[in-house]
Amino acid sequence: MRTQRLWGARFDTPRDVVRWLGALQAQEFALAKWSIAQRTRGATMADVAEALATGVIVRTHVLRPTWHFALGEDIRWLLKVTAPRVHALNAYYNRQHELDDKLFRKSNGAIATALRDGAHLTRRELAVVLKRAGIRAEGTRLAYIVMRAELDAIVCSGALRGKQHTYALLDGRIPKGKPLDREAALAELTRRYFTSRGPATLNDFAWWSSLTATEARAGLVLVGTELERDVIAGRTYWFGSQARVSPSTKPRVDLVQCYDEIIMSYSESRDASFTPGDARLLHAVLLDGRMIGKWKPVAQRNSVLVQTVLNRTLNREEKKALATAVGLTGAWMSGK
Repeated sequence: MRTQRLWGARFDTPRDVVRWLGALQAQEFALAKWSIAQRTRGATMADVAEALATGVIVRTHVLRPTWHFALGEDIRWLLKVTAPRVHALNAYYNRQHELDDKLFRKSNGAIATALRDGAHLTRRELAVVLKRAGIRAEGTRLAYIVMRAELDAIVCSGALRGKQHTYALLDGRIPKGKPLDREAALAELTRRYFTSRGPATLNDFAWWSSLTATEARAGLVLVGTELERDVIAGRTYWFGSQARVSPSTKPRVDLVQCYDEIIMSYSESRDASFTPGDARLLHAVLLDGRMIGKWKPVAQRNSVLVQTVLNRTLNREEKKALATAVGLTGAWMSGK
């Protein structure tokens, strides 16, 4: 909870959060923005929206594969490390939809041409572009075609058009910085993971990053001397150097979405109660870092109501902590 910055020192800006974590799962767009904000000292919905609108933060496919937030300045080196593995994970589905490298070259070219000169197009508009190029593109087949363009560093998220998501050319939206070779990129991904999420295991890192065990192990070889480690019950946990802190004497409640990185960053280290669920269901209520119930946002006319369902009765101090967490979450989602 501390290394992920849900507790303790918070960040000043949404950019700082995303840089620290490297990538955050962003499948549920509105709630993923809350995951960023609750790790800051008070970033508003407008602050997160601005970072996305300007390309400081992009939303794209980079791990596992699913949607993630990453910094625009990081996306190229992240893709250099993870895209080959995501291609491998997508291979079966690409074959099911009769998608191959020849077709992807054609679709990438059509998409790149349509997005020239700063154009930002929705997925539906890209489907029209592809149809004109003689490419069948609808439903899941369209999704995999556009995902390939993301993984090939052709496109990334564009500016929102009302509530509609758009795509833009990566090279037109994000200036090219100093390139990293694959080894340096692997080292940086490994470093960011363990310093922002440790204590964690090699298997945790491999699952989160989509890397093979061999690749994950190679990353640890590159940066292992920068990290601390401890062996507990036969498992080796790696983590960055951290200042010792005294435990709080007051209960602490956090409301996190079901795809928050405190849940999605681990495989074997995750408590069974943190198993990810369908985002249409309730999200996690954490008391002192442990799950005690679930919550969901319910839209009202001018606000958002936060409903909770708990697994046990709370004492007076715990109820106060829950009320504080509910108030903060509801106010942020209401844009207050």
